[in-house]
Amino acid sequence: MRCHETFGRKAAVVLLITNMKGLFLFFGLLSVSVSTNDPQERLQVFVIPHSHMDVGWVYTVQESMHAYARNVYTTVVEELSRVKDRKFIAVEQEFFRLWWDTTATQWHKKQVRQLLQEGRLEFIIGGQVMHDEAVTDIDDAILQLTEGHGFLYETFGVRPRFSWHVDPFGASATTPVLFALAGFDAHLISRIDYDLKDSMQKKKKLQFVWRGSPSLGKTQEIFTHTMDQYSYCTPSYLPFSNRSGFYWNGVAMFPDPPKDGVYPNMSLPVTKETLEPYAQTMVNNIKQRAQWFRTKHVLWPWGCDKQFYNASVQFTNMDALMYYINKHSEEFGVTVQYATLTDYFQAIHQSNLSWEVRESQDFLPYSTEPFQAWTGFYASRNVLKGVARRASSLLHAAESLFVRYRVRYPDGPVQKEWALDKLKALRWAVSEVQHHDAITGTESPKVAEMYMEHLTQSMMRVEELLAAMFLLPKNPDIFSANPDNTEPSNDLEQHIIVYNPLAWNITTYINITVKYPMALVYDDNGLAVPAQIQPSAESPVDFDLFIVVELGGLQYRKYLIQFPQSKCIQGSSCGLTHAARVVLFERRTVTKWKKKGRTLLPVLNECYKLLFDEESNLLHSITDRLDGKKVRIRQDFWEYEANGDVHAGPISDNYIFTANEFAIPAYKAVAMQIIPGKIISEVRQYFYREESDDNHTYTMVTRVPVGFKDRLLCQRLDQSYAVGPLVVNREAVLRTTTSLSNNKTIYTDNNGYQMLKREYKQYINNTASRNYYPMVREAFIEDDSIRLALLSERAHGVASLDQGQIEVMLHRRLWNNQEWNRGYNLTLNDSSVVQPVLWMMLGSPAAITTLSQQASLLLQHRPVVLPIDKPQKPWVVRERWNGPTVQPVVLPQNLHLQYLSVPGWSYGSIHTQHLKTLNSKGKPEADFDRVTLRITHLFEEGEDPVLSKPTTINLKEVMQGLGEVKAVQERSLTGTWDISDLQRWNWKTIERPENA
Repeated sequence: MRCHETFGRKAAVVLLITNMKGLFLFFGLLSVSVSTNDPQERLQVFVIPHSHMDVGWVYTVQESMHAYARNVYTTVVEELSRVKDRKFIAVEQEFFRLWWDTTATQWHKKQVRQLLQEGRLEFIIGGQVMHDEAVTDIDDAILQLTEGHGFLYETFGVRPRFSWHVDPFGASATTPVLFALAGFDAHLISRIDYDLKDSMQKKKKLQFVWRGSPSLGKTQEIFTHTMDQYSYCTPSYLPFSNRSGFYWNGVAMFPDPPKDGVYPNMSLPVTKETLEPYAQTMVNNIKQRAQWFRTKHVLWPWGCDKQFYNASVQFTNMDALMYYINKHSEEFGVTVQYATLTDYFQAIHQSNLSWEVRESQDFLPYSTEPFQAWTGFYASRNVLKGVARRASSLLHAAESLFVRYRVRYPDGPVQKEWALDKLKALRWAVSEVQHHDAITGTESPKVAEMYMEHLTQSMMRVEELLAAMFLLPKNPDIFSANPDNTEPSNDLEQHIIVYNPLAWNITTYINITVKYPMALVYDDNGLAVPAQIQPSAESPVDFDLFIVVELGGLQYRKYLIQFPQSKCIQGSSCGLTHAARVVLFERRTVTKWKKKGRTLLPVLNECYKLLFDEESNLLHSITDRLDGKKVRIRQDFWEYEANGDVHAGPISDNYIFTANEFAIPAYKAVAMQIIPGKIISEVRQYFYREESDDNHTYTMVTRVPVGFKDRLLCQRLDQSYAVGPLVVNREAVLRTTTSLSNNKTIYTDNNGYQMLKREYKQYINNTASRNYYPMVREAFIEDDSIRLALLSERAHGVASLDQGQIEVMLHRRLWNNQEWNRGYNLTLNDSSVVQPVLWMMLGSPAAITTLSQQASLLLQHRPVVLPIDKPQKPWVVRERWNGPTVQPVVLPQNLHLQYLSVPGWSYGSIHTQHLKTLNSKGKPEADFDRVTLRITHLFEEGEDPVLSKPTTINLKEVMQGLGEVKAVQERSLTGTWDISDLQRWNWKTIERPENA
């Protein structure tokens, strides 16, 4: 919150395999005269009581629970139970689940079930949080939605049918598709660009049918309601009082609720004297809003941030007000009623109107004013964004490995309940951080620390689980380096296990840090493995060891690393290990650059020829050796200088990026090292803010895979960066300038789901900021013959502000004197050093299209490397070399195993039977025999002539590497619906008047 058969891309299929081992302030009052005596023509007003409860933002979850959140559910349940006409919608599940487990009495729980049956309490969205829509990855959006839906269905047998996405900062075209796949009948959004909303209001186009996916089209379209300019908060201006109106319980107090129950800014009570002016104020606002919509039905949200912690005073006042309005409905021309979203959307659906269709365009970026482009949060708190995605990847790997373990060892010895608890904790943490004030980086420092703590602690527990599954029921064929049973060596040895979490066979390299200058590597067949060792880029006392690994889909293998102490020290190689040497180049200062391009240093592999300019120590060009095309490319770091004084002009903050004119180069000198290698060749560039600086501010390390024929490996350049600490009020970007003619058009992904074309737009003010877009997995620029793509393992902001240019915002450090920001400690004084990774790919548009989807997932889900021990004397030989101990699970190139998990929720596959068991006593036992499998198609319809085609697979054959599939049932996206039972509402469209 901040005031002011799979076919087509991502056609997700969920299969269950069983028996397998802030407060808005609005000023101004519009008086609208509407006179009618016909009850049929009166405005029908749906008053939606709600409380917007941010899972974080300014206060931690624990602080919010203590100060107000638990009181919201306690008092709402009590007040709804007292008066039968009252209703309420509950949105974010995290607070409700905490209240249910720690606060709710048995009476409260009984009443909740009764209220749900009566339709007077309604769960909306049902996800763990209200997730962000710009920088959240699709897998994590689905996870948090699945977590909330699983709890609701297991506990109450309810399945949400509507969304309430009122606070995310812009609206993605991916979100309506996910909600449609989850069984929703309608979608509700609010924050879209201010000038667009104004235009839509005037034209009565705030409601439409959204087809978010061009491939899924009509099949997953959803009716979408855009809230008007008042958004989700009740207009608080009262012309007859200097207090805000309709918030009779006031404003929540932190850290403790007031003992006397008197809160700040409690609205003037409804009395005989205030009843008429209150009613007139409410009716005037209703009539103003009615002018912006096509039907006589008006959605009037009653609530805002942290409201209804005293539901008694709220409902008591509103009861009297609504009774008065209805008593005088003929005079006012309106009738009012408490309502849920079901009530409202049913009325809209029954109006039988035809609606305009919106295709797969999104509502990003989001601006609230000409100088308030909410594009800064795409890059805020880069460290948190990175940890959140790493946690998600670790969870993805652990979930599939637990399925494999359950099949292979159904009775342990790793206790299944213990394992599920570890997974659930990480699911909770990853779900929590998808909140729209979490992964966005728009929270206060203490809340960011809370998210980090929840993530890192849960990751440590899951790493414990991984170790247990690998090592039990016995040490997994750990071996020593003397397969012929010769005299054991005295050299130190270390054992690692490497797991491929993707359902494709892969050949790649892994990198581990070691303390010794030489190492020999053996696989689980006892064969020597190609490796490369070199001085570390991170530490002068360490070494980077690169190991070539070949892994089947969902397969793990064991590797032994031997550190020879008496041989191979002096040479450049030992066995199949190459000892790479660092070549140093003279540090170059920008002011002394002469004619560039005179001395070019080549770095080659089978796909690319990179040339580096020795005069500047910068990249000069890349030639695609597959088709001979050469592109001039320069990569360096630039900074935007942000204004921190609100009296001097527009500012940048956690949310907002306001570019003051142009970025400036962030360096005055560059040093370079090149390490030619046989597995990777590495180029290290160090950028110094000042000529005389001893320490660099920026580092770029480019790794060029060598000797690989696989184009997925050969045709990628692995780039890692170290950025910071920044000077205060600087926003750092990596700028890649090329000879491509892209007309400043860039393509960016929508939550890792689909690519959207972003044409450059010129504005009167703030053009650079308003042309920034979120990049979650991929962005590219191209001309007729060449595409340059960047793949990311965390979210960034990205733009093309000049011909042939793509810039990625990597880091921000800001401070300003705006009273609101300082009061909530939201100034983003982030002094960290961030270390993101990008993969760069260059080639023809057709070639990169076939590779980038799979490559982005290979970057996100790199092999999991688990050290079994530290370097030590050899183990006694116990097992012979016997190769991989598990069979692979392999899908075609255009299909991705998105999710494989034992969810643990206890509910039957048949809905009617599940409802009968809901009232049984006790907490339901976890179901360990049901597995959720999601398989998604990676390509849009028509995106590739071959890979876009429908793909048929035999599940029994594909999954036989895990075990025998006994039964399969197709379910909705979050698993709560049998797909054959799911009947979503049909909405008439202007192009298609009849119901589909």
